[in-house]
Amino acid sequence: MAEKNHQEHEHHNHQSEGHGGHGGHHDHHAHMVEDFKKRFWISTVVSIPIAILAPMLQNLFGFEISFPGSDIILFALATFVFFYGGKPFLTGLKSEVVDDHTPGMMTLISLAITTSYVYSTLTTFFIEGSDFYFELATLIVVMLLGHWIEMRSQMGASKALEELINLMPNEAHKLDDEGNTTEVSVEELHPGDKILVKSGEKVPLDGEIIEGNSSIDESMLTGESVPVEKNEGQEVIGGSINGEGVLTVEVSKVGEETYLSQVVEMVRNAQATKSRAQGFADIAAKWLFYVALGAGILTMIYWVNVAEFEFALERTVTVLIIACPHALGLAMPLVSSVSTSIAAQKGLLIRNRTQFETARNIDKVVFDKTGTLTEGTFGVDAIVPEGDISEEDLLQLAYSLESQSDHPIAKGIVREGEERKIQRLGVTDYNNLTGRGLEAKIDSDTIAILSPGAMREEGITFDEDRFKELSQQGKTVVFVLKNGKLQGMIALSDIIRESSYKVIRELSERGIDTVMITGDNQRVADGVGKELGLTEVIAEVLPDQKSEHIERLQVDGTKKVAMIGDGINDAPALAAADIGVAIGAGTDVAIETADIILVNSDPRDVLNALNLSKATHRKNIQNLWWAAGYNIIAIPLAAGVLYSQGIVVTPAIGAAVMSLSTVIVAINARLLSLDDETEDGKERQPATENK
Repeated sequence: MAEKNHQEHEHHNHQSEGHGGHGGHHDHHAHMVEDFKKRFWISTVVSIPIAILAPMLQNLFGFEISFPGSDIILFALATFVFFYGGKPFLTGLKSEVVDDHTPGMMTLISLAITTSYVYSTLTTFFIEGSDFYFELATLIVVMLLGHWIEMRSQMGASKALEELINLMPNEAHKLDDEGNTTEVSVEELHPGDKILVKSGEKVPLDGEIIEGNSSIDESMLTGESVPVEKNEGQEVIGGSINGEGVLTVEVSKVGEETYLSQVVEMVRNAQATKSRAQGFADIAAKWLFYVALGAGILTMIYWVNVAEFEFALERTVTVLIIACPHALGLAMPLVSSVSTSIAAQKGLLIRNRTQFETARNIDKVVFDKTGTLTEGTFGVDAIVPEGDISEEDLLQLAYSLESQSDHPIAKGIVREGEERKIQRLGVTDYNNLTGRGLEAKIDSDTIAILSPGAMREEGITFDEDRFKELSQQGKTVVFVLKNGKLQGMIALSDIIRESSYKVIRELSERGIDTVMITGDNQRVADGVGKELGLTEVIAEVLPDQKSEHIERLQVDGTKKVAMIGDGINDAPALAAADIGVAIGAGTDVAIETADIILVNSDPRDVLNALNLSKATHRKNIQNLWWAAGYNIIAIPLAAGVLYSQGIVVTPAIGAAVMSLSTVIVAINARLLSLDDETEDGKERQPATENK
């Protein structure tokens, strides 16, 4: 709650400062936690003499400490606590009322402390009546403690935008008309300029290849697990990584027009929209504010007509102070702190409490494919020998050659060879055939591993039916040749995580739709979707399209959508979803954009997030009743409904009830347990017990 208001207050300042300061947001959050801690302890120390000098506490415990000027000292101490300890709440009041036009927790607290301070000041210098300095001090101290506890349990604001910006190279090799290269800053480039991209380098800006061909790794941007072969006339995206070839690229987009800059803007817009969301505590406080204000106005209107103004004012102030229960400042933060601790034990890190609260209402869970439902690494699915060669001998040839390459497909074949403990043969004259495959010598034989396209270019025939069958299952197929003669084919695919089967099944049993969204081709995606039993499969999408699909799945806000991903390409979708969940082994950008992080990189842990969100909400409801439920009785009595019968709530009685309520919510919060979450009357065990 406190962090939300501070973040909004600082939002424009951070943006105007540019993208320097890699850890700025995190440092800002840490500073805020320390600030609340400091204000809490200082206000607590100053509140001790206030409690001793307060007439209310003296009457309650039957002692008296009074000396000339004691009321002035009491006023001075309370003034310090009001302005120093109460500053975050008064600042939050402006943010909620002026900026958001929606009262929340800060408004309710500010109403109570301002009312008690102003009225107490009047009783000290101008009118007859009992002061509320003790209530003012204890309310501020308790609320500071609650906000400090809540903020300390959170990780802080996101650095996603800084992480995205850091993906782009700062320099480029600019080519002049004579073909000479000059090292220039990326900011100096303009559309139409020609740049050289060497092997292994990042592409500096969006552009078109005018010379050369290479395989481009776009996985960080698009989610495509296999490097994409690029030739003259094709587009390249800034931030992608060049493979073995050397490319001459004509720059087509710079600055805010580049693809990655558009991704940054989408993340920024989505995060800004999320930051305006109100958490459960703020919603509860909003209605309590309306109740308090309405009750106060009615109390003043009634008593000002039947009694003296001073009495009417005292009754009104008592109503407004009691309407803001001390326990409410601890009710939600204590539950948040306990649930954050439980989450950490279950492999969850909660970054955004407000979004975490919505997890209990999720209708659809959207999964990225590569690295989330799958491991993001290739595994051998089928080895199809041709002629007399055995399966093991075919794999040995491929394993020996691919051990020289770091291509994702090569790593899959090498892993298979190592698992089978196959002996690796000596390789000489290794040659990478850009966009086609590779070849080398084993003894005196020329061994080649070629792509389907290269096979057709060479006019080498193969079993088209078997190839089509494997391709339709979403597998990538390579061919092994010996001295130009086909030896067989090897099919590989991205390995599906074992845990993915369970999480999809359990979500479906709960009536939650499961959707996969990926940059991979439709054939590969359909193969994974069919095997897992997904509700819907969306393939061949770019990051900006992912966020558009999230908005479509939300059905104009009527459906709650969770997005689970691990890559840069998922960042806009993670930010746009009602709740973004990042795989812990994913990229920094995905992690920084998410609301929840699955530390163990296990998709099943999303089930724990849903269960914990429900259990936390239920405990929040219980604590809200304990914290504010007594108001149903206390507010009418404070207003003087039974005054004629001699029954009226004094500030002393109100303080005693508030203290009891605070103790109850603290104990109740500690009783929060994930194991309490039940469904259909049966206990549901956490999904990660077998870790």
